[in-house]
Amino acid sequence: MTLYIGREASKLWKRICSETATEINLLLDNWKYLLAGIVFQYIHGVAARGVHYLHQPGPILQDLGFFILPELGQEKGYISETLFSCVFLSFVLWTFHPFIFKSKKIYTVLVWCRVLAFLVASQFLRIITFYSTQLPGPNYHCREGSKLARLPKPDTVLEVLLINFPRGVIYGCGDLIFSSHMIFTLVFVLTYQKYGTRRCIKQLAWLVAVTQSLLIVASRKHYTVDVVVAWYTVNLVVFFIDNKLPELPDRTSGNLPMLLPLSTKDKDSKTKDENQKLLNGNSVEPVDRRLRTQVNGKVLEDANGIHVNTAMNGE
Repeated sequence: MTLYIGREASKLWKRICSETATEINLLLDNWKYLLAGIVFQYIHGVAARGVHYLHQPGPILQDLGFFILPELGQEKGYISETLFSCVFLSFVLWTFHPFIFKSKKIYTVLVWCRVLAFLVASQFLRIITFYSTQLPGPNYHCREGSKLARLPKPDTVLEVLLINFPRGVIYGCGDLIFSSHMIFTLVFVLTYQKYGTRRCIKQLAWLVAVTQSLLIVASRKHYTVDVVVAWYTVNLVVFFIDNKLPELPDRTSGNLPMLLPLSTKDKDSKTKDENQKLLNGNSVEPVDRRLRTQVNGKVLEDANGIHVNTAMNGE
């Protein structure tokens, strides 16, 4: 038993080391995109803090969702935040699963480049909308009489640039249309819908997204319009950007040598394989990916490149 555990641990460690080397190579090529996406997260936070200075508390607007969904109350506002935290953490862990599991379909760096592109585009539109019109916030700390509904006029620009995290994020007001929580949730769900492998998890993810929408309205953190606009805006943004970006390489297709440079050992192995194919009379052209086998001195090929019929022992 101890020997088995040690052998499996050794395999896992080799897998982690191999995956780390692969991802580092990808990171060296794509670090500018990742850095730009992360920096824009800060810009988005500064913009949300800036609109808080413009927020004017007032009567809560008439909202259909407020009539349909019962109010959770201020003491139960943590429910929607807890669900969102679970969604966020689950997605982050999934993007790093190639370091652990054998079944690998994605590259972590490339997936996050794509996710950050979706987030930046959606958040850019969000900044434009909530600066265009400031609505009185329905959240409890944004209502008339709350000390947090208005921020005192900043004395310096540095006061605006320094975001008080997480208090400044949780207790923000004015950045309503459209919901930032739904941007992250939908981007994560749509990404897993395309690159995930388990159908049951995909169905669960959409159910969680709908539940998240209802909880946001029920906790009075956003108006219903904020959630509705997020649903069609984020889906459209992901659809158009996904069509413009190059498709991610599928690890199961065996295109890794085209994506990353081969090591000296890999090159020597590849050269030996090509020499062996030449000795057998087979072509080594990379464009010819059809399966081949030799039977009675003849080369047989399957037209579809899927099945090859082989005659053995006279059968």
